[in-house]
Amino acid sequence: MSSEVTRSMDATSPVMAAAVDRQRRTLPSGWWGVLLFICGEATFFGLMIASYFYLRFEVASWPPAGVEKPKVALPLILTAILVSTSVPLALAVRAGRLGRVRIAWVLVLLAVVVQGAYLGIQIHELLSDIEKVRPKESAYGSIYVTLLGAHHLHVAVGILLELWLIGKLLRGLTNYRLVGLRAIALYWYFVNVMAIAVVFTQIYPSL
Repeated sequence: MSSEVTRSMDATSPVMAAAVDRQRRTLPSGWWGVLLFICGEATFFGLMIASYFYLRFEVASWPPAGVEKPKVALPLILTAILVSTSVPLALAVRAGRLGRVRIAWVLVLLAVVVQGAYLGIQIHELLSDIEKVRPKESAYGSIYVTLLGAHHLHVAVGILLELWLIGKLLRGLTNYRLVGLRAIALYWYFVNVMAIAVVFTQIYPSL
């Protein structure tokens, strides 16, 4: 009877959820589903960054005359802070797999607070940039705003997923929620890697 419960998605306690995880021979389906989604999004960002550099080499001045070059220090610092949230998420997954739901909950909450602060500052910076780099006036402005906007949207989606997970973890850890924790952490690893690619594309004219 116990073996049937620990193989079921209906494992409804931290102990049972941890037991299910220990008995897995492969990664859960939810994890693979997020990985497939990430592959599509990685292609999207790859094409967008390629478009950025294609447009750059089609013009003599990048950014166009009259447009300030992007900041360097602030985007790099903010990106480093965002990337650092991979640590509490990885620790949250570890805690969840050990059945320590409270620790996992606190670690996910910590990541959300940092990521939310990052997103707030970045949106403020983007709105400020739009006043100077008008998307309709140049290819540079168009691709610059689109690339940063797409990245910020992915950060916002990740935060919403974590808030959903935090609400679920308040009611305890189940196998289903543990799979969700692992899948959301994987999504954030991708977002953080893309953040590095985006920020170096963003500051490229100033390097």
